[in-house]
Amino acid sequence: MNPRLDRLHAYPFERLARLKAGISPPSGLAHIAMSIGEPQHSPPAFVLECLRDNLHRLGSYPATAGLPEFRAAAARWLERRFGLQAGRVNPAVVVNPDTMVLPVNGTREALFSFVQAVVDDSTAPVVAMPNPFYQIYEGAALLAGAEPHFLNTTAANGYIPDLDAVGENVWRRCQVLFLCSPGNPTGAVLPLDFLRHALTLAERYDFIIAADECYTEIYLDEGSPPPGLLQASIAAGHDSFERCVVFHSLSKRSSVPGLRSGFVAGDPKVMSRFLLYRTYHGSAMAVPTQLASIAAWDDDTHAATNRRLYQEKFDKVIPILSGVLDVERPAGGFYLWADVRGDDERFTRDLFARQNVTVLPGSYLARGGAAGTNPGVGRARISLVPGVEQCIEAAERIREFTQGHR
Repeated sequence: MNPRLDRLHAYPFERLARLKAGISPPSGLAHIAMSIGEPQHSPPAFVLECLRDNLHRLGSYPATAGLPEFRAAAARWLERRFGLQAGRVNPAVVVNPDTMVLPVNGTREALFSFVQAVVDDSTAPVVAMPNPFYQIYEGAALLAGAEPHFLNTTAANGYIPDLDAVGENVWRRCQVLFLCSPGNPTGAVLPLDFLRHALTLAERYDFIIAADECYTEIYLDEGSPPPGLLQASIAAGHDSFERCVVFHSLSKRSSVPGLRSGFVAGDPKVMSRFLLYRTYHGSAMAVPTQLASIAAWDDDTHAATNRRLYQEKFDKVIPILSGVLDVERPAGGFYLWADVRGDDERFTRDLFARQNVTVLPGSYLARGGAAGTNPGVGRARISLVPGVEQCIEAAERIREFTQGHR
């Protein structure tokens, strides 16, 4: 077996299952799951209809590069969502769907496989990432033979990685820098100036920035959508998105996590090599899925409706919890990164035991050790994915539990 498998940490939800094992919550209370980032809103009817109408096209193998129509829809959405034509040096071509876009079966598989494709393990490579983080970043780095380097994000730095605190010796070994905006679990949005600074470092030290932007359509200020890496690249005058790769998904935007549909876009030199890897990796997207995805990417109305539901949840849940937990309204995403004022594992276990509500211990989403103190200790990630009324009920149960617990 690959000896690098021994370096992997247990996945957060495996640890959570062990933490809850043997506990019998009150049978009179229905379980409310707020631990996983799995959207529960109803999928758009027109997306499901398109999927059903094209099931007959399952009778042929899909191309790894995807349908030209899929790539074009993704490119159109990027240009529309991030205003990529504005300030462009060469406005004739913005996002070239033939060379800059690839379909992927959700961002999870793409984030992992991308690192396997781009890391050169002969040079003691480093893959840098925010801490706390989506655990795929770390697992991808370890299995590619790279050393994860953690950039702690805390309330003190506004949950924005401090790139200037990273030593030059680390940057010289860095091959991939993962960024996530809005952040999971913090909800922090990386400003455009931060992204441009990251691009300056990538150019100086010759590494790739892998921007996980799967929460970019879930934000709370309608007048200020989160900026993206390709937007920063154009602002910096880089027409071909050099050293930039972005990851997008319909799971959060369109509430279709089971569709496993996303795309990767960016530097055409990098994308051509990633396509070569994927032809062997065997991860082509089914044609009916691509056609349903085109319909979703071409429609912004349902995404705005989806976003308003999350805004409503934050409006109603935060006042309930603010008196008993330290919670702040995040700029984006659908998580509360709550300070539980104590042991996050005990809080999670006892909350489940007494109120049949499941959240995720913050320490499971971060690392300590060489990175210093685990920045997730004492926090819980509360995922506002159930319906509005369920979120309100869960918040009331958490308040009742916390008041009694204290």
